[in-house]
Amino acid sequence: MNDVGKKERATITAYCLSINIRNFRQLEWLRSKKCGEFTSRQQLHYFGYLLVLYFAAVTLFRSRILSIGTKIVLYKTLIRPVVSCGAEAWTFTRKQKEALLIFERKIFRRIYGPKYGNWEWKSRTNRELEDMIKGENIVKWIKRQRISWLCHVERMEKDSMPKKIFTQELEGTRRRGRPRKIWKEELERDLQVLGVRRLRELVADRKKWKDIVRQAKAHSGL
Repeated sequence: MNDVGKKERATITAYCLSINIRNFRQLEWLRSKKCGEFTSRQQLHYFGYLLVLYFAAVTLFRSRILSIGTKIVLYKTLIRPVVSCGAEAWTFTRKQKEALLIFERKIFRRIYGPKYGNWEWKSRTNRELEDMIKGENIVKWIKRQRISWLCHVERMEKDSMPKKIFTQELEGTRRRGRPRKIWKEELERDLQVLGVRRLRELVADRKKWKDIVRQAKAHSGL
């Protein structure tokens, strides 16, 4: 390992040892905001933990010792899996998608830093960040996880609990108003965008299904 690698490892180790309760004061700040800005108390706590993750890792993203590649790996291995925990079964609203994208852009702006031009420093635009990450944002990554999970559910035995929940039709009446989007409907929409038609046949072929999941990684329509 070269000197740069040793410095990066030492910086990450020192950061992990220095995390304490002070990093979580930002959660109290978020809780002091009006709850009306969020659709539910559960979302308030969820986005609060996103804020905690960001401020806990901002020391690493500001470090000049760590390379940009190392910072991106840290984000994808430490933060994104926590943010998207259980995302295989998520359904999205437009506001939730935008909140996740804003959170991710905030991190990438710290990682890549501002740009210099015309004798002044400027923050990178959303389009520039999308080009730098090649369109592989967190929303598309979550949709990719959902498509991958669908393959596992379709291959399960009929007696398995996830399979029963997936195929069973609920009885009773729903409340008034527009029905909420369900997981199955969102997946069908994503598969239509990817051009998937014969679902059962493709699920049986692991290689073809992996190609579909790989295609969803940075598809412009998702």
